[in-house]
Amino acid sequence: MPIRTSSLNPQIRKLGTRLHLAVVSRTRSQGADQPPSEAEQALREERRLLKEAQAARQAQARLPKAKVVKPAKPAKPPRAPKAAKPPKAEKVAKDKSAGKDKKPSRADKLTKKAENAEAAKKAAKKSAKT
Repeated sequence: MPIRTSSLNPQIRKLGTRLHLAVVSRTRSQGADQPPSEAEQALREERRLLKEAQAARQAQARLPKAKVVKPAKPAKPPRAPKAAKPPKAEKVAKDKSAGKDKKPSRADKLTKKAENAEAAKKAAKKSAKT
């Protein structure tokens, strides 16, 4: 009879319960000194076989598993080296002091603002006749 369950523990437990009931019923009815019946001996034998099968399964599970061998990938051909880039033309260095002259300073801005304010006052003083 093939065993189809993944674990034998439930079968061993059920069989142990039946064996225990058979032993208890024999000892109560006939006494403890009487030999076991044929049914009780068959239950013991079946339980022993299940325990041996369980031990064999556990021993097989401890063995190393066969690993899948991955096929080797073919080697890629080497790449051709890249051509060297031509050197870039050198940039002309800018004169940093020339950049500062383009932007007026704060003092220059204030003097120009004051001149514009005076010019506006003089323009306002002109009479409407002229």
